[in-house]
Amino acid sequence: MLEITVNETIVLKQLQEQDAPLVYQQIDASRKNLRKFLPWVDYNTNVEHSLRFIQMMERKADDQDAIAFGIWADQVFVGVIDLHCWDHALNKAEIGYWLGTAYQGKGIVTAATKALITFAFKQLRLNKIEIRFVLQNQKSGQIPIKLGFAKEGILRHSAKLHGQFTDMVVMGILKSDWQY
Repeated sequence: MLEITVNETIVLKQLQEQDAPLVYQQIDASRKNLRKFLPWVDYNTNVEHSLRFIQMMERKADDQDAIAFGIWADQVFVGVIDLHCWDHALNKAEIGYWLGTAYQGKGIVTAATKALITFAFKQLRLNKIEIRFVLQNQKSGQIPIKLGFAKEGILRHSAKLHGQFTDMVVMGILKSDWQY
């Protein structure tokens, strides 16, 4: 299991099957808030769904296509951050994240994202990281701004949210721009 220390209170731990109940409980407790911008929330309705997600991410980690981490703050599971869409030819990947409602607004995701970016550039030798988010999710969009990402564009009708097409913002940062 891969582990990344973020700071004295936050650690990222690669998700394992035994984490499925914790993942589901945090999703369920935050369902109303999370579903506003994350369409997959409606399809994660029991522990088995969270387990299948973790198993899929374990397979993707084995294939070096993606890796998912639980975010732990003060030894409490609070959310998930992952590296996905790993393109080995271009040495780039995307980061996605979500946090339980009770833990939002405390800088946890910003700190976790910063640590994962540093890991991706130093350990995985990636050259570029992208973060994509639904245009309406301005709160999530503040994280890449704080971390120095550049807005690269808007992908029109690039996702579906509750049956409706929606635009996605793409932000990126290059290894050469990252301050370790």
